[in-house]
Parts: sequence; C-alpha cells; structure tokens
Amino acid sequence: MSELINKNKSVYIFPSLLTTGGMFFGFYAIMAALGGNYEHSAQAILAAGVFDGLDGRVARAMNATSAFGKEYDSLADFLSFGIAPAVLIYLWALEPFHRVGWAAAFLFAVCGALRLARFNVQQHVIQDERVSKRYFQGLPIPAAAGVVAALILFYQELGIRSDPGAAVGLWRWLPLVMTFMLGILMVSTIRFRSMKDFYYHRKRPFLTLVGVVIFISVLTIHMASTLFVMSWAYLLSALHSHREYLRLLAEGKEVEEDEVEDLSV
Repeated sequence: MSELINKNKSVYIFPSLLTTGGMFFGFYAIMAALGGNYEHSAQAILAAGVFDGLDGRVARAMNATSAFGKEYDSLADFLSFGIAPAVLIYLWALEPFHRVGWAAAFLFAVCGALRLARFNVQQHVIQDERVSKRYFQGLPIPAAAGVVAALILFYQELGIRSDPGAAVGLWRWLPLVMTFMLGILMVSTIRFRSMKDFYYHRKRPFLTLVGVVIFISVLTIHMASTLFVMSWAYLLSALHSHREYLRLLAEGKEVEEDEVEDLSV
C-alpha cells in the first residue's frame, strides 16, 4: 500500500517539477534583465514557455491533473509571463519614456494577471464541448510574453539598438505601442485560435511532422527572425479566428462563455 501511495505522489510531483522549471527560467529572466543581459532574459522567457507547454500535457498524459497543479501553474505563469516580460521590456526600451513607459509595463503585468484570473474562472463553469476548446478569449499570457521576447531578440539580431532608447523613429516607439497593445489584447474578448485541434485532431500526421521539421530547420538558421514573424502572424491571425468564431456562434455551433457562466449560477 505504501508503495502505491508513493507512486501516486511521484506522478503528481513530476508535472509540478516542470512547472517549477518554468518558474526558474522566469525568475532568471528577471535577474538577467536587472543585470542588463536582455538577450538572455528574452531567451529565458522562451524557455519558460517550453516548460509551460510541457507541464500541462504531461499531467494529462499521466492522469495527474489536480487543483493544486492548476493554481501552482497560474502563479508560475504570472511570474514568468507577467512580471518577467514587464520588467524586461521596461528596462530594455520603456525607461526613457518615464511615467508613460512605467504605465505601459504595469498595464502589461496587471492585464496578464486579469487574463489568468478570467481563464481560471472559466475553467470552473459548466463544461461544454463547444466552449473554449478551439478558441481563447483574449490573447494568452504566454503568447504575449513570447511576442515581447521575440521582439527583443529580433532587435538584437538586426543590431537596431545596443542599449535602451538608442533607436529612433518607428523602431523607438514600437516597443511602447506594442506593450500597450498586448495588455489590451489579453483582457479583450477577441478570440485567438487555441491550436488544440492541431495537437489532438491531426488528419495528416505525416505532413504535420514534415512541417515541424521544416520549422525547426528554419528556426535554427534564423531563430530571432522566425520567432518575430510567427509571433506577429499569430496576433494578426485573430482577425480570421474571431470572425470564424462569430460565424460558428451565429450557426449555433459555438457557445459563448458568458452564457455558460449564467447557467452555473
């Protein structure tokens, strides 16, 4: 009996260790940014994203999901994808804007927290197969942090700036505008594709595998440029995914989250 209990404990520990690994990279990203090593900080945020993508899938594969794991994952996400990118983008580019830059970084962090809180609440409402399986309501916080990290790596690769505030014109204002935009998108009702059907409902697994191999090959050649293009492509894809969501909603093939919350009261 004791061996069975220990085995069950180890199942739950492993996903939590992955979550802790993501939190470690988030904390390292903050420390690296404070030390002026912005490139390593951005890379650490991306590494935290890898761990964030693994812990949930490993927990489901091992049938080791728990309320504790979900709450722990949310706290780790806020550190790695809310606080860390806000500190990074402020120290890297927004500090010369003084109070406006401070407000932009703070808005990013707060909207990230609100996005996580709203997502957690929606997980407790009545589960309907037509609700929130294909779409996220608002930009996911890991994606927002990824956009920040990709932008910084892209700037570093092109040599646009070597220190905060060195760029001029559009390149100087882009990080500020982007930070405000990402914060607003996280708390918006715009639907972003969740990509869950890409993982779980592949009709052509071989072509998918080939696509992943090509992506990894391109990523190894021009990682910063590839990540930058992909991050903005995902942002722009919301124009299509939100329109598709509204069409499915009108056809009765999708249920709005607010309707389900009313039913659960």
